[in-house]
Amino acid sequence: MNKNKGQGGLPLILFFISLAVVFPLIFFGLPAERSYLLILGVVIFVISFVNSNLALGILILSMLLSPEFRAGGVRGRAIVVRADDVLLLVIFLGWMARAAISKGKSIFRHTTLNLPLFLYIMVCFLASGQGILDGLVKPQEAFFYILKYLEYYLLYFMVVNNLKSYKQSKTFVYAMLFTSFLVCLIAWRQSPITDRFSTPFEEGGGEPNTLAGYLLLMMSLTLAFICTLKSTNKKILLFGLFALSFVCFVRTLSRGGWVAFFPMFLALTIFSRRYKLPLLVLLISGVIIIPQVVPRIVRDRIEQAFAPEVRVRVMDKDMIISESAAARINTWRNALKIMTYRPLLGQGVPASAVVDNQFARVLSETGLIGLSIFIWMIVLIFQACFRAYRFLREDDFSEGLALGLICGLVGLLTMSFSSATFILIRIMEPFWFLVAIIVMLPELVQEQKLQES
Repeated sequence: MNKNKGQGGLPLILFFISLAVVFPLIFFGLPAERSYLLILGVVIFVISFVNSNLALGILILSMLLSPEFRAGGVRGRAIVVRADDVLLLVIFLGWMARAAISKGKSIFRHTTLNLPLFLYIMVCFLASGQGILDGLVKPQEAFFYILKYLEYYLLYFMVVNNLKSYKQSKTFVYAMLFTSFLVCLIAWRQSPITDRFSTPFEEGGGEPNTLAGYLLLMMSLTLAFICTLKSTNKKILLFGLFALSFVCFVRTLSRGGWVAFFPMFLALTIFSRRYKLPLLVLLISGVIIIPQVVPRIVRDRIEQAFAPEVRVRVMDKDMIISESAAARINTWRNALKIMTYRPLLGQGVPASAVVDNQFARVLSETGLIGLSIFIWMIVLIFQACFRAYRFLREDDFSEGLALGLICGLVGLLTMSFSSATFILIRIMEPFWFLVAIIVMLPELVQEQKLQES
């Protein structure tokens, strides 16, 4: 009986191994010189099949520490494929192979986010299909961008379905903090050659805004744990990590990131159950002192935001504003223009031009329906965070993780007004990993208490 089961599962395993090998070649268009990645893909597939925890740990380390390569181009920018794109899909295939031969087990756990995630992807497909038929979107572009959107949600489902214990969740979070430490060390090595730190291992120069968004999320976690953890030694280590992260964050010269830091810190001050007065004093002092002590390159970067360079017409009046401000205005103009003839579904994925505003991008790509689902998704994430924060206050780790994700989400939403934060894989991978943990945390903590009793 068992022998027959094993024989029945073998074709499935071979099928998924074949997908793990062929998928990167066909869909990502890997060049021949990258063929070594195929061998690596098979190794990772086997690891994810045998030990999904180890595979997810490797994925955490690869989130900001993996190279990239180009797989074609679209309007305004190249299609960039990173090693973690391939790694995530290979791990997913390994997990699916394992789930396929596990009789009697549900592949997907039910969570409050399952429905909006499914609906959002469906809207992306519908909007893009309509856009392709009308000649507004190219099939190759739509495929690659929707695939990248789908990756984040695949990661969420994988983590949700692989989390089995409270200890496991702590290990993953500490691994993410350690990865952020490595990222900061690598970013610091850029100091002699550039004034602006960016994400490591990227062709043609990195993305400073991406690094800023990633560090913003990691700093929110670090600060929250400093406020909630009881161990003094851990607080000292976390404070050192925050100090290093903050210096690298400032050196990204990301104005959107800088602006987002203050709402993030304000959220920490409001929702933290401890140190409210010291946090408020730090916030006010920072607003007053930091502009006076930052390096000249930082002050120059701030002044550029207010330097009049471009003449635009707003509400029947000519105005001379900075180039970045003019770009933001044009972004919303284009989005509203699309709304006049495609209000419900937009013109499809991807947007017709580079859109450095998340909400305008969602509106352009998926219309009012997509934007409504996106907002619904964000509200549900906030609800999951506050639920964990409210009911798990006796556990300092759970309290810190929930508080950190609340503050991090506030910061990322603020940053979304100046960049398409929620489509950047190097920000969204850790974000959705944390969301999956926070959604499952109440159940894991409850199981931990039952085991201890």
